[in-house]
Amino acid sequence: MRPILLAAVAALSLTACYDRNDAKPQSAPEPQAAATLGGVDLGKPVRALGTEPFWGVEITPDALIYTRVDQPAQRAPNRGATVQGTVATFASSTDLNQALNVVLIATECSDGMSDRTYPLTSKVEIGDDTLTGCAAPASMLTAKPAP
Repeated sequence: MRPILLAAVAALSLTACYDRNDAKPQSAPEPQAAATLGGVDLGKPVRALGTEPFWGVEITPDALIYTRVDQPAQRAPNRGATVQGTVATFASSTDLNQALNVVLIATECSDGMSDRTYPLTSKVEIGDDTLTGCAAPASMLTAKPAP
């Protein structure tokens, strides 16, 4: 008699925990808008660059790719930007075990070598180096200037 009583109590306790709403499909969460900074969509490719020494960081949706004339290229996963006011920070670690921090600031910038004005100022910290420069959407840098 005891085993039947235990089985009945177990069955009742399971049905008491059942919530009919659990069986209903949940709607998908609303897609979040990509972060923007200074009018630049950070969900699309962005390029930071500087001179003396010449360096660049390609920021793609899945990677940060650091290049410099006198060093090997380094790649790091893009974990997304932390945006606070007019500053966006990308923090990661490269495939050569270097900390890589890319800071973008919503202030216009000139590279000092051309007449081009960029919408963002950039600062890159990699290993012991701190580099400053400019940044813009990658599409802006590949577009031909208007005649």
